[in-house]
Amino acid sequence: MLRVVFAEDNYLVREGTAALLAESDEVELVGTATTFDELLAAVAEHRPDAVLTDIRMPPTSSDEGIRAARQIRADHPSIGVVVLSQFADEEYVYDLLKDGAEGLGYLLKERVADVDELVRALEEVARGGSVLDPKVVEALVAAKDRMAHSPLAGLTDREREVLSHMAQGRNNAAIAGALFLTERAVEKHINSLFHKLGLSEEPNVHRRVMAVLAFLREQQTA
Repeated sequence: MLRVVFAEDNYLVREGTAALLAESDEVELVGTATTFDELLAAVAEHRPDAVLTDIRMPPTSSDEGIRAARQIRADHPSIGVVVLSQFADEEYVYDLLKDGAEGLGYLLKERVADVDELVRALEEVARGGSVLDPKVVEALVAAKDRMAHSPLAGLTDREREVLSHMAQGRNNAAIAGALFLTERAVEKHINSLFHKLGLSEEPNVHRRVMAVLAFLREQQTA
């Protein structure tokens, strides 16, 4: 039987999910927690096979579940962790998996109602595998597709930095100072990014406006 610790600060969600897990003959809920510190303490006390945790818990209700998952994996490599989130948030997924996906899962809370799927996810991370919610995968693929088709995709990192400073309204001298470049180097980067964005033939002021608009559009859809 899979021994599980569950962390969720919302009473109704915690009790409801615990009741659903209790219906499974494959899971034993050995402990619950409502905060980051309680979760780490429960893991240390019970040494479960897997942990199921919400992302947002006290004390800050921001990313406690992500931080707890990474710490649990570091301190107890044999314990798998499934993180529950209300949203398919690419940044959360990156933070969770950036040091490796082994023994980690990311599911949307809507999956909790399907006990069999939830148990399969817990079993998979306990074995050292990884689980990503299908909707999260779709969001990641869509984000990659947006980047691939963006007119900014061909810019170098330095050109993106220059464009970012342009979007803040800085002139060439101010950009040069911020990036520790010569003004001549900034001009070269700007001419290069204008060319890559197909703005080489436009008047100078118009080119800057169009380039900044392209940058801002990407930030809004990323």
